Amino acid sequence: MRRKTLLTLLTMLLVVGTVLAGCGSKNGGSKGNSAAAKDQVLHINLSSEPPSLDPAQAQDTQSNTVLNMMYEGLVHLDEDNKPIPGVAEKWDVSSDGLKYVFHLRKDAKWSNGDPVTAKDFVSSWQRVLDPSTTPAPPYAYQLYYIKGAEEYNNKKSTDFSQVGIKATDDNTLEVTLKTPTPYFLSLTSFYTFFPVHQSVKDNAKWATDPTTMITNGAFTMTTWTTGQKIEVSKNANYWDNQDVKLNKITMSLSNSGATELSSYRSGQLDYAGMPNGEIPTDQIPAIKKQLKDELNLKPIGGVYYYLFNVTAKPFDNEKIRKAFAMAISRQEIVEKITQSGEKPAFGFTPPGIAGEKEDFRTEHKDDFFTENVDEAKKLLQEGMKEEGYTTLPAITLIYNSSDKHKKIALAVTDMWKKNLGVDVKTENQEFGVFLKNRRNLNYQIARSGWSPDYNDPMTFFDMWTSKSGNNDTGFKNKEYDALISDAHSSSDNAKRMDDFSKAETILIKDQQMMIPIYYYTNVALIKPNLKGVVINYAGQVDFTRAYFE
Repeated sequence: MRRKTLLTLLTMLLVVGTVLAGCGSKNGGSKGNSAAAKDQVLHINLSSEPPSLDPAQAQDTQSNTVLNMMYEGLVHLDEDNKPIPGVAEKWDVSSDGLKYVFHLRKDAKWSNGDPVTAKDFVSSWQRVLDPSTTPAPPYAYQLYYIKGAEEYNNKKSTDFSQVGIKATDDNTLEVTLKTPTPYFLSLTSFYTFFPVHQSVKDNAKWATDPTTMITNGAFTMTTWTTGQKIEVSKNANYWDNQDVKLNKITMSLSNSGATELSSYRSGQLDYAGMPNGEIPTDQIPAIKKQLKDELNLKPIGGVYYYLFNVTAKPFDNEKIRKAFAMAISRQEIVEKITQSGEKPAFGFTPPGIAGEKEDFRTEHKDDFFTENVDEAKKLLQEGMKEEGYTTLPAITLIYNSSDKHKKIALAVTDMWKKNLGVDVKTENQEFGVFLKNRRNLNYQIARSGWSPDYNDPMTFFDMWTSKSGNNDTGFKNKEYDALISDAHSSSDNAKRMDDFSKAETILIKDQQMMIPIYYYTNVALIKPNLKGVVINYAGQVDFTRAYFE
């Protein structure tokens, strides 16, 4: 009989946790903040300090949550993820789909009272694309849909006037694409496309100090106490401030799911859980019973996975990578650890992402590999023989500090020990340090997760091209790059989806440069009197129109 040492222990802890959870207050802590309806002050938690609140540098969920409170792009997305007017009150699209003319509202202002102009968008997007911007913005490639943007970013052109971004007057922004891109409008709601105030040019540290963060969104930052608290207050100069009911959003900073849940139960938090926080997985069964009317479980288009550094030993060997991927029991992880309806993943693109006619995952199955311990052992031995190993080099799995990440890491390394006879050390790291190590390829295996920036498979595939700022694996493949380039330039949606399917085959089946583990479910607790919180298909949360009854 196969041993399940660690998972058995986690199951025992789950039972104990459930019993202890039942010893709380009679009402389960579901009572909201009694002063909240009058004060309209929202209390949430961030599980880590945002690594950057510069829209050009951000690349994570925590930064995304805060940036969307403070900034607004040309459009933003409604509850059905449809683009609606933001800074742009209307727009025109040419018949060939290549030219967008955005008409900016004249009452759009920065928090200091300055008007938001088309020139602000031009300079902000130029800053993202400028090859001298340091560090290099990781999402610069998202602007490559624009004519001349890639050439400027890659120094093939030094003349920004050749890039298809023009301010024809203070309130008119003209954008020319190199190929028709149906989702471009939605993409302008993404934080890399946010405008930043002209004053940032003279202050390299502007995004670390509330006094120098001039913003154009529903809220503006008033407090940032490192390691303790972030506060944003209603922006009196925001053009739509009459529809913003909250006066303030206060964010505690704690990477302890237990602390977050305790604070929610006691009424100190009004919202707990994903995407910006975490609820302890061993408390989910008790919460389902005690707080079922406040628990929000929603399948979302995201994937939890482990990355290989394919330039580091021993994972520069494809067979060894495949062995590690095949030796994990995903069903045990989602049933005994995460416990929120997650689905095991054998591909990178999750359900819920649009395909040619229906869901991409429905049209293209994620059957790139199977869990098979015997085959994994065989591949491991073959890979070791190819590399001349009698024993594997020391291996470390890194993850950012989180109760859930720790439990999954311990469970997975226990499976590798039982199934492959390989000892893997685990190491938790502070989020900023973790991201830096991952970006610099200072790791062997690293935890990761991805949710879409827009509803098209491209958001899951262009990140792995050899020039992408989000490719933290060292993976480079000319055939893969060509498929993504082809999908970028094609207006034939059927062919695009075929290109994506071939690209995913290279990523997972052929190269196994990552280990898909499960497709996300958003898990959150929301107080009954808190209304207007929007959690979209990608699991991103919008608090800007939230309010208390």
